[in-house]
Amino acid sequence: MDFDQGNNISGPPPQPAGPLPGFSTSPPPARPRASGWRIFLSILLVLSVIANIAMFLMLIGVVAVFATGQRSLLSEEVVREGSGTNKIAMVTVQGIIQGELANDVHRQLKAAREDRRVKGVIIRVNSPGGTISASDQIYKEIRKYREEAKKPVVAFMQGVAASGGYYASVACDKIVAEPTAMTGSIGVISWWLVVQELLEDKLGVLPVTITSGQKKDWPSSFREPAPEELDYMRDKLITPAYERFVEIVAEGRKETLSPEEVRQLSDGSIYGAQEALEVKLIDEIGYLDKAISMVKSMAGIDEAGVVEYRKPFSLTDFLSYRSASLPKLDRNTLYELGTPQVLYLWSAY
Repeated sequence: MDFDQGNNISGPPPQPAGPLPGFSTSPPPARPRASGWRIFLSILLVLSVIANIAMFLMLIGVVAVFATGQRSLLSEEVVREGSGTNKIAMVTVQGIIQGELANDVHRQLKAAREDRRVKGVIIRVNSPGGTISASDQIYKEIRKYREEAKKPVVAFMQGVAASGGYYASVACDKIVAEPTAMTGSIGVISWWLVVQELLEDKLGVLPVTITSGQKKDWPSSFREPAPEELDYMRDKLITPAYERFVEIVAEGRKETLSPEEVRQLSDGSIYGAQEALEVKLIDEIGYLDKAISMVKSMAGIDEAGVVEYRKPFSLTDFLSYRSASLPKLDRNTLYELGTPQVLYLWSAY
C-alpha cells in the first residue's frame, strides 16, 4: 500500500544521544588488588617454616646431648677476677650428702684435674653430712685429686660442716672456717620407725614375717626391738662405721692431733669455729679471701682468678624436681622408712 511504502525510507542509522549535562563519560575506577595482604601472608609463612626448622634442629640437639652423655659438661662462673691465666677452682659440697652429690664432686674435680691452668682447689663445705657411702666417696675423690694433681686443696667451711661434712673436709691439706661456722659431730647415728602400734591398734593390720634365720629381720619396723637386737646393730653397723670415721680424722689431722686426742673429740659434740680452732679440728678462721690466699701461698703463685663449677640446668633436672616435689608413698618409700639408716649426719640440722 502507498502508506506503508511511503514510510519505508532508507537512510543512516540513528546516532546515540549525547551525554546529559552533569554526568561524566569516563569508565569507573579499577578496584585495587589485595597484593599487600598476599605479601604479608607470604612473609608469615616463610618465618613459620624457619621457626619450625629451628625447633627441629634444637630437638635433634637435645636428643644428641642425652644420647652422647654430655650432661656431665660443666660451666665456669667467675667468683673472683684475677690477672694472668692461673685459676683456683672452687668445688661445692652443699646440702645432705648422698650419691648424686658425690657424683657432682667427682665431675668437678675431674674438670679441675684436666685444666692445666688450675693451680689449686677450694672445697666449699656447707653440709651437716649424710650417708656413709657418699661421704666416703667424696673423701676418696679429694684424696685422689691431691695424689694425682699434686696441687693444694683447702677446705672452706660455711654455715654447717659437721659429721659427713667434716669427714670430707679432713681430706684436704688445710681447713678454714668462717667465724660463724659449726663443725665436728664426729660419730654415727642410726634410726628407723616402729609402726607396730599404728598398724595393729589403729588400722587393724597384723604384719606376718617369715625368715630363714632368727636375725634375718633384725631390726624390724613391725615390733619394738629387743636389747639384743640393739646390741647386734651396734656391733655390726655403728661401731665399724664409727671406727672408720675416727681413723679418717686421725689420718687427716695427724700433724696437729694424736689418735688419742681424736678419739676424745669423737663423742658427737658440735663445735663453733673458735672452739674447733682451739681443739685443732681446723687450721684457720676466716672468709673466702683467707682460703684463696692460703691456696695461692701453697701453690707458689701471686695472682689467680677463682672459678666455680656449675652444672647447666637441663630438662631432666626440671622433670626430676617436679617429680621430687610430689609426695608419694610407694614400696621404696616404705622400705626407706622401715630400714635402719646408718649415717654420718648431725641430726640437729
